[in-house]
Amino acid sequence: MGVKCRNCPIRKLPLFDPMTSDEVEFMEHFKVGELSISPGAPILSEGGNTPQIYTALSGMGLRYKLLEDGRRQVISLVLPGDFIGLQAGVMNQMTHSVEATTSMRLCVFDRSELWNLFRTQPERAFDLTWLAANEERFLGEALAALGQRDAYELLAWALARIWRKLEALQMTNGDTTSLPYRQQDLADAMGLSLVHTNKTLAKLRAARLAIWADGKLTVPDIEELEEAGLCRDTPLGSRPLI
Repeated sequence: MGVKCRNCPIRKLPLFDPMTSDEVEFMEHFKVGELSISPGAPILSEGGNTPQIYTALSGMGLRYKLLEDGRRQVISLVLPGDFIGLQAGVMNQMTHSVEATTSMRLCVFDRSELWNLFRTQPERAFDLTWLAANEERFLGEALAALGQRDAYELLAWALARIWRKLEALQMTNGDTTSLPYRQQDLADAMGLSLVHTNKTLAKLRAARLAIWADGKLTVPDIEELEEAGLCRDTPLGSRPLI
Protein backbone atom coordinates (compact mmCIF):
# COMPACT_ATOMS: atom_id res chain seq x y z
CA MET A 1 0.00 0.00 0.00
CA GLY A 2 2.86 2.40 0.70
CA VAL A 3 2.05 5.78 2.23
CA LYS A 4 -1.50 6.16 3.50
CA CYS A 5 -3.27 9.29 2.29
CA ARG A 6 -3.62 10.52 5.87
CA ASN A 7 0.21 10.55 6.07
CA CYS A 8 0.87 11.88 2.57
CA PRO A 9 4.07 13.98 2.66
CA ILE A 10 2.77 16.51 0.13
CA ARG A 11 -0.91 16.74 1.13
CA LYS A 12 -0.33 19.33 3.85
CA LEU A 13 1.73 21.71 1.71
CA PRO A 14 0.08 25.16 1.44
CA LEU A 15 -0.11 24.64 -2.34
CA PHE A 16 -2.88 22.06 -1.95
CA ASP A 17 -6.42 22.63 -0.74
CA PRO A 18 -7.24 20.89 2.56
CA MET A 19 -9.23 17.64 2.50
CA THR A 20 -11.93 16.56 4.94
CA SER A 21 -11.52 13.36 6.95
CA ASP A 22 -14.22 11.73 4.77
CA GLU A 23 -12.32 12.68 1.62
CA VAL A 24 -9.09 11.27 3.02
CA GLU A 25 -10.88 8.04 3.92
CA PHE A 26 -12.33 7.76 0.42
CA MET A 27 -8.93 8.39 -1.18
CA GLU A 28 -7.39 5.62 0.92
CA HIS A 29 -10.02 3.28 -0.54
CA PHE A 30 -9.55 4.71 -4.05
CA LYS A 31 -5.77 4.21 -3.87
CA VAL A 32 -4.72 0.61 -4.62
CA GLY A 33 -0.95 0.90 -4.24
CA GLU A 34 2.22 2.66 -5.29
CA LEU A 35 4.52 2.25 -8.26
CA SER A 36 8.22 3.01 -8.60
CA ILE A 37 9.36 4.19 -12.03
CA SER A 38 12.95 4.39 -13.29
CA PRO A 39 14.28 7.44 -15.18
CA GLY A 40 13.29 7.32 -18.85
CA ALA A 41 10.61 4.66 -18.34
CA PRO A 42 7.14 5.19 -19.87
CA ILE A 43 4.19 5.75 -17.55
CA LEU A 44 1.43 6.13 -20.16
CA SER A 45 1.68 5.78 -23.94
CA GLU A 46 -0.19 7.64 -26.65
CA GLY A 47 -3.00 5.48 -27.99
CA GLY A 48 -2.90 3.27 -24.94
CA ASN A 49 -5.63 2.39 -22.50
CA THR A 50 -4.79 1.52 -18.90
CA PRO A 51 -6.90 0.37 -15.94
CA GLN A 52 -4.91 2.68 -13.67
CA ILE A 53 -4.56 6.41 -13.07
CA TYR A 54 -1.88 8.05 -10.99
CA THR A 55 -0.74 10.93 -8.82
CA ALA A 56 2.96 11.77 -8.79
CA LEU A 57 4.13 11.41 -5.19
CA SER A 58 7.79 12.20 -5.88
CA GLY A 59 10.11 12.74 -8.83
CA MET A 60 9.68 14.53 -12.15
CA GLY A 61 8.49 13.56 -15.61
CA LEU A 62 7.25 14.83 -18.97
CA ARG A 63 4.03 14.83 -20.96
CA TYR A 64 4.68 14.85 -24.71
CA LYS A 65 3.19 14.12 -28.11
CA LEU A 66 5.02 12.68 -31.12
CA LEU A 67 4.42 13.56 -34.76
CA GLU A 68 4.46 10.81 -37.36
CA ASP A 69 8.03 11.70 -38.34
CA GLY A 70 9.25 11.39 -34.75
CA ARG A 71 9.41 15.07 -33.84
CA ARG A 72 8.32 15.71 -30.27
CA GLN A 73 6.23 18.42 -28.61
CA VAL A 74 6.59 18.52 -24.84
CA ILE A 75 3.19 19.48 -23.42
CA SER A 76 4.14 20.01 -19.78
CA LEU A 77 6.34 18.85 -16.95
CA VAL A 78 5.05 16.35 -14.39
CA LEU A 79 5.83 17.38 -10.81
CA PRO A 80 4.82 16.00 -7.40
CA GLY A 81 1.07 16.31 -6.85
CA ASP A 82 0.20 16.15 -10.56
CA PHE A 83 -2.66 13.83 -11.58
CA ILE A 84 -1.82 11.57 -14.53
CA GLY A 85 -4.12 9.62 -16.81
CA LEU A 86 -7.48 11.39 -16.44
CA GLN A 87 -7.73 11.55 -20.23
CA ALA A 88 -7.63 7.75 -20.53
CA GLY A 89 -9.93 7.47 -17.53
CA VAL A 90 -12.63 9.50 -19.28
CA MET A 91 -11.92 8.95 -23.00
CA ASN A 92 -10.52 5.39 -22.77
CA GLN A 93 -7.43 6.39 -24.71
CA MET A 94 -4.38 8.57 -24.22
CA THR A 95 -3.64 11.12 -26.95
CA HIS A 96 -0.21 11.91 -25.50
CA SER A 97 2.53 10.02 -23.63
CA VAL A 98 3.99 10.43 -20.15
CA GLU A 99 7.45 9.28 -19.08
CA ALA A 100 9.67 9.64 -16.04
CA THR A 101 12.62 12.02 -16.17
CA THR A 102 13.93 11.05 -12.73
CA SER A 103 13.08 8.14 -10.48
CA MET A 104 9.41 8.59 -9.62
CA ARG A 105 6.98 7.26 -7.04
CA LEU A 106 3.34 7.16 -8.14
CA CYS A 107 0.15 6.68 -6.17
CA VAL A 108 -1.97 4.20 -8.14
CA PHE A 109 -5.76 4.42 -8.39
CA ASP A 110 -8.26 1.98 -9.87
CA ARG A 111 -9.81 3.64 -12.90
CA SER A 112 -12.98 1.55 -12.54
CA GLU A 113 -13.69 3.46 -9.30
CA LEU A 114 -13.69 6.82 -11.08
CA TRP A 115 -17.46 6.81 -11.61
CA ASN A 116 -17.93 5.92 -7.94
CA LEU A 117 -15.93 9.03 -7.06
CA PHE A 118 -18.30 11.19 -9.13
CA ARG A 119 -21.35 9.42 -7.70
CA THR A 120 -20.46 9.56 -4.00
CA GLN A 121 -17.88 12.33 -3.61
CA PRO A 122 -19.17 15.48 -5.35
CA GLU A 123 -16.45 17.67 -3.82
CA ARG A 124 -13.75 15.33 -5.11
CA ALA A 125 -15.50 15.19 -8.48
CA PHE A 126 -15.46 18.99 -8.62
CA ASP A 127 -11.75 18.86 -7.80
CA LEU A 128 -11.16 16.64 -10.83
CA THR A 129 -13.17 19.05 -12.96
CA TRP A 130 -11.12 21.93 -11.56
CA LEU A 131 -7.89 20.15 -12.48
CA ALA A 132 -9.12 19.59 -16.03
CA ALA A 133 -10.16 23.26 -16.32
CA ASN A 134 -6.81 24.36 -14.91
CA GLU A 135 -5.00 22.24 -17.50
CA GLU A 136 -7.05 23.97 -20.20
CA ARG A 137 -6.10 27.36 -18.71
CA PHE A 138 -2.41 26.42 -18.69
CA LEU A 139 -2.52 25.21 -22.30
CA GLY A 140 -4.14 28.51 -23.31
CA GLU A 141 -1.42 30.45 -21.50
CA ALA A 142 1.26 28.27 -23.10
CA LEU A 143 -0.24 28.75 -26.57
CA ALA A 144 -0.25 32.53 -26.08
CA ALA A 145 3.36 32.36 -24.92
CA LEU A 146 4.44 30.28 -27.91
CA GLY A 147 2.59 32.48 -30.36
CA GLN A 148 3.30 35.97 -29.02
CA ARG A 149 6.52 35.99 -26.96
CA ASP A 150 9.95 36.10 -28.55
CA ALA A 151 12.47 33.43 -27.54
CA TYR A 152 13.96 35.49 -24.69
CA GLU A 153 10.54 36.29 -23.22
CA LEU A 154 9.39 32.71 -23.81
CA LEU A 155 12.22 31.04 -21.92
CA ALA A 156 11.98 33.61 -19.13
CA TRP A 157 8.25 32.84 -18.87
CA ALA A 158 8.86 29.07 -18.82
CA LEU A 159 11.61 29.15 -16.20
CA ALA A 160 9.65 31.56 -14.02
CA ARG A 161 6.59 29.30 -14.16
CA ILE A 162 8.69 26.25 -13.31
CA TRP A 163 10.38 28.11 -10.44
CA ARG A 164 7.07 29.20 -8.93
CA LYS A 165 5.71 25.64 -9.04
CA LEU A 166 8.81 24.18 -7.43
CA GLU A 167 8.79 26.97 -4.85
CA ALA A 168 5.18 26.14 -3.94
CA LEU A 169 6.20 22.48 -3.57
CA GLN A 170 8.97 23.60 -1.19
CA MET A 171 11.58 22.19 -3.56
CA THR A 172 13.70 25.34 -3.77
CA ASN A 173 16.66 26.15 -1.54
CA GLY A 174 17.34 29.86 -1.41
CA ASP A 175 17.71 30.93 -5.04
CA THR A 176 18.48 27.40 -6.34
CA THR A 177 16.47 24.30 -7.19
CA SER A 178 17.02 20.97 -8.89
CA LEU A 179 15.88 20.96 -12.52
CA PRO A 180 17.06 17.63 -13.95
CA TYR A 181 15.77 18.10 -17.49
CA ARG A 182 17.74 18.50 -20.72
CA GLN A 183 17.91 21.61 -22.85
CA GLN A 184 16.31 19.48 -25.57
CA ASP A 185 13.26 18.98 -23.33
CA LEU A 186 12.87 22.74 -22.93
CA ALA A 187 13.44 23.27 -26.66
CA ASP A 188 10.74 20.70 -27.48
CA ALA A 189 8.35 22.42 -25.08
CA MET A 190 8.99 25.89 -26.51
CA GLY A 191 9.04 24.95 -30.20
CA LEU A 192 12.63 26.20 -30.56
CA SER A 193 15.74 24.59 -31.99
CA LEU A 194 18.30 23.33 -29.51
CA VAL A 195 20.81 25.90 -30.80
CA HIS A 196 18.36 28.78 -30.36
CA THR A 197 17.44 27.52 -26.89
CA ASN A 198 21.09 27.31 -25.88
CA LYS A 199 21.86 30.83 -27.12
CA THR A 200 18.80 32.29 -25.40
CA LEU A 201 19.63 30.57 -22.10
CA ALA A 202 23.10 32.12 -22.41
CA LYS A 203 21.48 35.57 -22.71
CA LEU A 204 19.38 34.93 -19.59
CA ARG A 205 22.52 33.78 -17.80
CA ALA A 206 24.47 36.88 -18.89
CA ALA A 207 21.61 39.07 -17.62
CA ARG A 208 21.74 37.24 -14.26
CA LEU A 209 18.07 36.33 -14.60
CA ALA A 210 18.37 32.52 -14.71
CA ILE A 211 21.36 30.19 -14.61
CA TRP A 212 20.61 26.58 -15.56
CA ALA A 213 23.55 24.17 -15.50
CA ASP A 214 24.34 20.66 -14.28
CA GLY A 215 20.71 19.98 -13.39
CA LYS A 216 20.42 23.05 -11.15
CA LEU A 217 18.41 26.21 -11.80
CA THR A 218 19.43 29.41 -10.04
CA VAL A 219 17.10 32.43 -10.10
CA PRO A 220 18.68 35.43 -8.32
CA ASP A 221 15.47 37.50 -8.51
CA ILE A 222 12.24 35.73 -9.49
CA GLU A 223 10.31 38.98 -9.94
CA GLU A 224 12.86 40.26 -12.46
CA LEU A 225 12.63 36.95 -14.32
CA GLU A 226 8.84 37.19 -14.34
CA GLU A 227 9.06 40.74 -15.64
CA ALA A 228 11.30 39.56 -18.48
CA GLY A 229 8.77 36.81 -19.22
CA LEU A 230 5.77 39.17 -19.09
CA CYS A 231 4.07 37.07 -16.43
CA ARG A 232 3.99 39.03 -13.17
CA ASP A 233 0.20 39.32 -13.10
CA THR A 234 -0.74 35.63 -12.90
CA PRO A 235 -0.25 34.20 -9.37
CA LEU A 236 -0.09 30.43 -9.00
CA GLY A 237 -2.74 30.02 -6.27
CA SER A 238 -3.73 26.81 -4.47
CA ARG A 239 -5.20 23.71 -6.07
CA PRO A 240 -6.73 20.33 -5.21
CA LEU A 241 -4.68 17.18 -4.71
CA ILE A 242 -6.07 13.85 -5.89
